[in-house]
Amino acid sequence: MEITKDIRYVGVNDHEVDLFEGQYVVPNGMAYNSYVILDEKIAVMDTVDRNFTHEWLDNIAAVLGGRKPDYLVVQHMEPDHSANIANFMKIYPEATVVSSEKAFVMMQNFFGTDFADGRIVVKEGDTLNLGKHTLTFVAAPMVHWPEVIVTYDSTDKVLFAADGFGKFGANDVEEDWACEARRYYIGIVGKYGAQVQALLKKASGLEIEKICPLHGPVLTENLGYYLNLYNTWSSYGVESEGIVIAYTSVYGNTKRAVEVLEEKLKAKGCPKVVVCDLARCDMAEAVEDAFRYGRLVLATTTYNADIFPFMKEFIHHLTERNFQNRTIGLIENGSWAPLAAKTMKNMLSGCKNLTFTDTTVKIMSALNESSSAQLEELAEELCKDYLAQRDETANKNDLTALFNIGYGLYVVTSNDGKKDNGLIVNTVSQVTNTPNRIAVTINKQNYSHHVIKQTGCMNVNCLSVDAPFSVFERFGFQSGRTVDKFADETPLRSDNGLAFLPRYINSFMSLKVEQYIDLDTHGMFICAVTEARVLSDKETMTYTYYQNNVKPKPDTEGKKGFVCKVCGYVYEGDELPEDFICPLCKHGVADFEPIA
Repeated sequence: MEITKDIRYVGVNDHEVDLFEGQYVVPNGMAYNSYVILDEKIAVMDTVDRNFTHEWLDNIAAVLGGRKPDYLVVQHMEPDHSANIANFMKIYPEATVVSSEKAFVMMQNFFGTDFADGRIVVKEGDTLNLGKHTLTFVAAPMVHWPEVIVTYDSTDKVLFAADGFGKFGANDVEEDWACEARRYYIGIVGKYGAQVQALLKKASGLEIEKICPLHGPVLTENLGYYLNLYNTWSSYGVESEGIVIAYTSVYGNTKRAVEVLEEKLKAKGCPKVVVCDLARCDMAEAVEDAFRYGRLVLATTTYNADIFPFMKEFIHHLTERNFQNRTIGLIENGSWAPLAAKTMKNMLSGCKNLTFTDTTVKIMSALNESSSAQLEELAEELCKDYLAQRDETANKNDLTALFNIGYGLYVVTSNDGKKDNGLIVNTVSQVTNTPNRIAVTINKQNYSHHVIKQTGCMNVNCLSVDAPFSVFERFGFQSGRTVDKFADETPLRSDNGLAFLPRYINSFMSLKVEQYIDLDTHGMFICAVTEARVLSDKETMTYTYYQNNVKPKPDTEGKKGFVCKVCGYVYEGDELPEDFICPLCKHGVADFEPIA
């Protein structure tokens, strides 16, 4: 298969494997990918599983057409990719093995040799020239072994991504990429989100047109889709709206409670309810769903003064993969001394940023009037924002939304008649309460200022502390005049027709401009409140919280210059020009400070 004019696919499909890594069910098999770069010098990228030695060597020979390879680049030493290094070197003894220092230590362990007479040890930033093609090596430790490197071909703009962007399934089977890539990522790489984030940051500086992983198809179109999913997965963000209920049940009473809760959640507007019977479902899929959605209900029985074994196993899978940033509801069942809720909460105590619901459902053997009422309270709590998002169930005059105004950060949405727009502001305040008047101050250079002055209406979305940095990149670092900030989604709408955010806010207010005050560089809009909804009880994100917990820490080590206080952009130099504008967030010199 031709990847580019000079790059060929020589991998294999495995339809005999039943369990990948001895634990993951792979009904559609696996692909073990390998590539050949044809140039003045020839590089083979990785080998394949030991069960496909001759098929792989035949594929290579067919592509080489009688030529000999000069290099074998080993990006990852896991045996499904490295098993044939020694066999390759027997066939092509004049080739040179190119890999990281740690990989050669592993080769000694696997093969009894580290190929000392024919090797090149590479590290971050090293290059290998093949003629027309130059390969640059990027260190990717713990994605998902410590020796991993990925390789960038600057000529064809191809990233050879090792296990990154891989998926379960052979390449001759058509199936949804995201489903099996998500299960693969969460199961195998999920623990190492920070390391994947570091790799994504490096990749963002490369011009990539194709991604060649070691498992799954070569990615050639809409790369932003795959990169965004990897960013969400590795930052432990919420990919899809919905609620997962994971349960175990001995005699059916806990199962009955789950069925009742499922119906209540659907009735209250939850867009997706996923129910997992942990004793019978694919455990890897249940774990995948727990990471995909933002809310998880755990329901189980007290068992031997502990919890049911399948629930214990499930929670262990979550915690060892750094489960975080989720809302958790608990249902416990016990005939005389229920301990399940306390046990589950203790097991999750090491996870970051988990919010437990106020309501815990306690079932004494079977549902009764009391525990049924608790199920109703739990459903109401979990669906508070869904109820507020739907016109037919929302309280549109919930003026407690005004309590969420402080020195916080907000997304102000508007519409210019052609598309929705939004920007980040931190100057929203309640100026009177009889009548209710809200002041919103916006820099005149922002396109939103122009739009709101023309239309006289806006929505103020109060960001909550779970808002990730990507929200600020999306609404704060680009202009709505040139970019459609809602291009990838269909937004929810308030009664005034404007968009409001479906997540990462605790409330929003629809405002009608009553008065405009010119403040030279800024304009202040004095507004009446036409609609107010509260979506959650999460705290409002303050500017301080953003600075300390959300904004990435700038890499200033060894650098001299100035750093943007808003986005962290580093300007290197002795003096910062007076007219300098940050290329990321578009803020001026007033928002820069010298590097300490």
